[in-house]
Amino acid sequence: MTRKTRLFSADFWVKAVAYFVIAFFAVCCLYPLIMVLSVSFSDNTEVMKYGYSIIPQNFSKDTYLYLFAHSGVRILRSYGVTIGITIVGTLASMLVTSMISFAISIKDLKYRNVIAYICNFTIIFSAGLIPWYYVCVNWYHMKDTYAGLILPSLFSVWNMFLMRTYFEAVPASLYESAKIDGANYFQIYWKIAIPLCKTAMLTVGLMYALCYWNDWWNALMFINDRDKFPLQYFLYNILSNVNAISSGRIPSGAAANLKLPAETVKMAVTMITIGPIIFLYPFIQKYFVDGIMTGAVKE
Repeated sequence: MTRKTRLFSADFWVKAVAYFVIAFFAVCCLYPLIMVLSVSFSDNTEVMKYGYSIIPQNFSKDTYLYLFAHSGVRILRSYGVTIGITIVGTLASMLVTSMISFAISIKDLKYRNVIAYICNFTIIFSAGLIPWYYVCVNWYHMKDTYAGLILPSLFSVWNMFLMRTYFEAVPASLYESAKIDGANYFQIYWKIAIPLCKTAMLTVGLMYALCYWNDWWNALMFINDRDKFPLQYFLYNILSNVNAISSGRIPSGAAANLKLPAETVKMAVTMITIGPIIFLYPFIQKYFVDGIMTGAVKE
């Protein structure tokens, strides 16, 4: 096939259109991120006058200097809290979720359908916020403890059912062979099921990690000690204080005369929050792709 023939072939144009569409969506996804970064390095007065721009207006680092000068140590401490609860919470969540998923994937388990129904029931019906808060505080004593940042998000029924699908895809003959060789169910789970479902474990684990990293609700409910604030909730407090002072809701006094970069603070807080995720995502992207492809291909 000559070069001219390839140029006018249907396959060439299909690929060209596909690349164009993908590139277009990539730009659409990247544009808001560039906009946020640009505004965070702009002068707040210029942003208030002319609105947001993809190019920094009167380039300024004052917003970041303000955040780290006034709360630099606390931001670093909040980073430490968030990293700690993300690591511990993700590992604990994966252990609990994978064990329950493996158990109800075993067809010989008595009452497996009843257990699955009870788990599914909690998705549809909830006792409500007040009973949930009462149980967490008065029964499990989660007030001002790191457990209050981890335990409420420890188990996701949706992730459990997702992981069960992968465990059920493992041939039952492998489990039977292991039982004949003298392995118990925990050994089968740890040495056979987990290695064969590694992609599912990584995919669900990333979902849990993002959930813990982005969580601020549990801190709002249970944490009063500022030294235990996770990053999301601590930055939320900074933003709330800046907005309150800028809008004049603070009583007259020294704080009422401050000119704070309210608009650019919003964007700077966003960049501080998602920065580590952006740098980490290129290294973990392949696990998302593997998880999607594994779930899509059926034999």
